[in-house]
Amino acid sequence: MTNKKAAGIALLAVIIPAAYFIYQHISISWLDANTALPSINASPSTEINQTVAVKTMVCPMHPEVMQNHPGTCPICGMDLVESKSHNARDHGIHVDTASVQKLGVRLASVKKSTVSREIRSYGNVTPDGSSIYNVHSKFDGWIKKVYIHSVGQKISQGQVIYEIYSPDLVAQQKEYFRFLEKRNQILRTIGDVRFQENEYVMNLLTELSRERSKFIHANVSPESLQRLEDSKMVLEVVKIVAEQSGVVTQIGAREGSYVMSANTLFTLANVARVWVDVALYPDQVAQVKSGDPVTVKTPDGQKIESRIDLLSPLAENNKVGARVAIDNGKLHLRPGSFVDVSIQAQPHEALVLPRSAVINSERGDMVILSRGEGHFLPVYIETGVESGDDIEIIDGLPEGAEVAVNGQFLLDSAASMSAAAERFKSGEHGEPMPGKRDAQ
Repeated sequence: MTNKKAAGIALLAVIIPAAYFIYQHISISWLDANTALPSINASPSTEINQTVAVKTMVCPMHPEVMQNHPGTCPICGMDLVESKSHNARDHGIHVDTASVQKLGVRLASVKKSTVSREIRSYGNVTPDGSSIYNVHSKFDGWIKKVYIHSVGQKISQGQVIYEIYSPDLVAQQKEYFRFLEKRNQILRTIGDVRFQENEYVMNLLTELSRERSKFIHANVSPESLQRLEDSKMVLEVVKIVAEQSGVVTQIGAREGSYVMSANTLFTLANVARVWVDVALYPDQVAQVKSGDPVTVKTPDGQKIESRIDLLSPLAENNKVGARVAIDNGKLHLRPGSFVDVSIQAQPHEALVLPRSAVINSERGDMVILSRGEGHFLPVYIETGVESGDDIEIIDGLPEGAEVAVNGQFLLDSAASMSAAAERFKSGEHGEPMPGKRDAQ
């Protein structure tokens, strides 16, 4: 016996006893889907066995309102809907309260909610382009020592990142010493200036600050500058510090390299804010726009809510890129890693039900509508998009209607068994089945 046959037999072994249990505890009024109703308020009684090729239309909220053509309910004004089960029968099912409780049948109401078309894709985490910082040498010279050894290394602002020997930097130091000597000579001739307001002295102090700032703008470390001023000696090798904090994304120089002021030595990026570059196919792009909600799922299971920040007008390899900006201060997403992305496209308000309430059949989607006090009725509906655990209801049910979210198959199976039993007793067209007269 194959696995499929074994699974089918096991499923029948569960459904048939359960359906039989319900059958023993319910009362069924059933109507042939081809039966012509005498009037809009007629009940399936004396004419139940007449066979006419028409549809049965029923009010979702008032089961006693039925007719054989489309129309509206005279009580609530709702459009009548076609009501028939998957076996072309319309069953009104009544289950006593005790049986409902034993079966654990749960109900859910049709309600309004925001739904959207879910588009799944993947994204690549990249540094925020506005945070990328290139480190350049301010002087031509030779790199003597490098403190950056690998991509991904974290660098803090003010941290020494390399040492350089530069003839231009040596010449600038000598010029600075000449200025200091000239300044000191002038101050000695003027005398004690602590209690004087001399314009010439103030100009000297301003010029000193300007000459000193040249080293600061060249990213000379405060340690090297202090050593320069204390020793009054030229430093051939000077330590250079980082202007900004970040993570190293590119290394363009090593120890012994000759560099020029136009060369990029290192590239840093601040990963406190990152981008997720999402790949979309042309059919997906048509449904997405900037500002659509996005859920990013990381490999470790974190879910991050954001929105589409940018939708590229260009395509590459038949894919269009969308960008999602994320604050990464506490998330620690790693640039270069891949994440799952779910876009909620075309969000709109609609009537929804739990997906578990809808039965998919060959003739369409249907639900088991609760009429109260244990009365249930199969009703065909038109569904729309699925959003999370909900499904959009386009037509067939009003807001507030209650449907079964579990046990629908058992209820429908029990109704089918009861209908079959009734047909067995009376025959398909109201005639006694062969042998029935003899038995009587």
